[in-house]
Amino acid sequence: MHYRALGRTGVTVSSLVLGAMNFGQIGRTTQAEATAIVDAALEGGINLIDTADRYSAGESEEMVGKAIAGRRDDIVLATKVYSPMSDEPNHQGSSRRWLVTELDNSLRRLGVDHVDLYQIHRWDATTSDEETLSALTDLQRAGKIRYFGSSTYPAYRVVQAQWAARENHLGRFVTEQPSYSILQRGIESDVLPVTEQYGMGVLAWSPLASGWLSGAIREGREMTTQRSALMPERFDTSIPSNRARLDAVEQLAALADDAGLTLIQLALGFVTAHPAITSAIIGPRTLDHLQSQLEAAETVLSADILDAIDKIVPPGVDLAAHEKFDTPPALLDTSLRRR
Repeated sequence: MHYRALGRTGVTVSSLVLGAMNFGQIGRTTQAEATAIVDAALEGGINLIDTADRYSAGESEEMVGKAIAGRRDDIVLATKVYSPMSDEPNHQGSSRRWLVTELDNSLRRLGVDHVDLYQIHRWDATTSDEETLSALTDLQRAGKIRYFGSSTYPAYRVVQAQWAARENHLGRFVTEQPSYSILQRGIESDVLPVTEQYGMGVLAWSPLASGWLSGAIREGREMTTQRSALMPERFDTSIPSNRARLDAVEQLAALADDAGLTLIQLALGFVTAHPAITSAIIGPRTLDHLQSQLEAAETVLSADILDAIDKIVPPGVDLAAHEKFDTPPALLDTSLRRR
């Protein structure tokens, strides 16, 4: 396992992060299975675990808390907030009211008195940066969080939040958690140059592109991944963007074979090779999944292989840009662009 500095925090984290989204109902992972995955991840050198309040409606946090009981001090623990947790309209977002309340809920579910990294899961267009950063700064000063970060923020929002922190003498986001993989390289154009400029740590989610780069999805093979069952439209190869992904996967699989690598090693090695990326978040549902991903912990891709990847999917290109979750609200809501 390689270890990197988490931005300018002084904290050292593993190049692979254990993501706990599949713990609980989403991944149908039991507590015993989740604990076994955590045990194996820690034994394999992973020291950062990432979850969120939204994952299986809090069940993921509860499972993580039970799995790390008695060894919390050796783990960099991260969770996220923003998504709706009930039908109550104020049980979501990044207002001070909700952040203060939901952090206590997360701490209770995790069974800890603080989290190391508290992240805003998505940009909240209804709440000012000053409101959010002020609340996070107070929670940090209260000792309930050590650092805070953003997730899936467009580049201009990352800049705006940094400016708001400086202008109002508040704590700033020290990390960003974007989607990044060989098939989704758009953040290379704007987000990563910005995070480098501000010295932010970057924890990349979906480095296996929702299973497209797991090796399970190939030409002529029936798609049986969990994601393909939950979101069939993302894997329907009659849709041009999905056809483009499958074509790229076939070329990448051949490249990996020639290099003596698995497709997973190629995919994770690519993500962790970028100088702006701190770590890649893996989300295993089983121990077998985890082991196949841990095998990539020491993978270092040569310049020739990285150049070959660039020819298959050029730098800065998203093969499925509509799945990035960072489209500006004005492009989605007609009322925001018409008088």
